Amino acid sequence: MGAEYNEAMKTIIRKIVHVVAAVACLGAATAHAQSTRVSQAKWELGAFAFGVSQQAYPGSDQQVRGAIALPFFLYRGEILRADQDSVGLRAFKSPQFELDFGAGASLGAKSSNIDVRRGMPNLGTLLEFGPRLKWHLGDAPLGAKWRLELPVRGVFELKSGLQSRGASFEPELLWDQRNADGWNTTASVGAVFGSRTLNDHFYGVAPSYATAARPAFAARSGLIATRLGVNSWTALSRDWHVFVFARLDSVASAANAASPLVRQRTGTTVGMGLSWTWLRSDERAVE
Repeated sequence: MGAEYNEAMKTIIRKIVHVVAAVACLGAATAHAQSTRVSQAKWELGAFAFGVSQQAYPGSDQQVRGAIALPFFLYRGEILRADQDSVGLRAFKSPQFELDFGAGASLGAKSSNIDVRRGMPNLGTLLEFGPRLKWHLGDAPLGAKWRLELPVRGVFELKSGLQSRGASFEPELLWDQRNADGWNTTASVGAVFGSRTLNDHFYGVAPSYATAARPAFAARSGLIATRLGVNSWTALSRDWHVFVFARLDSVASAANAASPLVRQRTGTTVGMGLSWTWLRSDERAVE
């Protein structure tokens, strides 16, 4: 019965991961809305699909490629929210500041597919939970808006349940331009800092996994990577939207740049997708 219970729990957690990942990945697809968020529907139901090529982890010299199609449900309540920005609870909102408690997810990679990690444990799917402060900084060039986001999250790996992988802090400055017609764009510059446990997850090499080409390495806390990102989206019709996204990661100044698992200083993530809204409420979300 214990084994059956564990398998059932793992199945439930995987479903939660898929929902969280779906909403997180849908961000670029659904941020289309309109030039003001007041006109958004309170809830939407639909589906989306996208393909992506991404670094296996910051500092890796190999890409992980994949495609996924999933349904989505967005809900924009005053407190409970699952929309293009986060999945979670909004604790406070003013014209300048907003505090929410949300979740995120990132898919892992098999070590057998990464030359330098062969023989080491897989990098499992990661779930993140924690608070985020959003600071609206005002007008930016070309009719855009500046926004600073400061999320602090606990990180957990989906492997025989949830195993703690430390914590992360990901400050990000965003330039957000939304138009009623045509393409909408968000560009960002940020950094990812991790606890020793989280850095060790990516860059540590235990003595039992050390080889002549991969010496043992004890990771330390600090900067994981600096990031530049951009995503754009546009409406093909009222219900259909197309989106593209790209990100450049650099580990040139990272705390663990000397790890034998770091094979190159910069890497890219690129992808594109399509979303379709099947149903939406007549009731409007109130921001």
